Amino acid sequence: KSQCKAVKLILPELTEEEESIVRRGRNANPHTVPKNADVEEYRYATALESLFGYLELTDQKKRLEELMKRIIAVIEEEYKSKNE
Repeated sequence: KSQCKAVKLILPELTEEEESIVRRGRNANPHTVPKNADVEEYRYATALESLFGYLELTDQKKRLEELMKRIIAVIEEEYKSKNE
């Protein structure tokens, strides 16, 4: 669930090329879906992993770090809000 939420969070901030990678990762045809996730969540999680893999392999570590920090900040904020 968290990866699915993370992708949706950063989508507006992605470049066209990054969006394309996410779209391709999301549309990849999974052979199985884990029993603790629905198909949409699984596809978005795969999309996020595809994007992070792409950024790592193309040596865009600074961009990867930016996106990860953004995701972590939002998740931490949500966690704090729920526990107040």
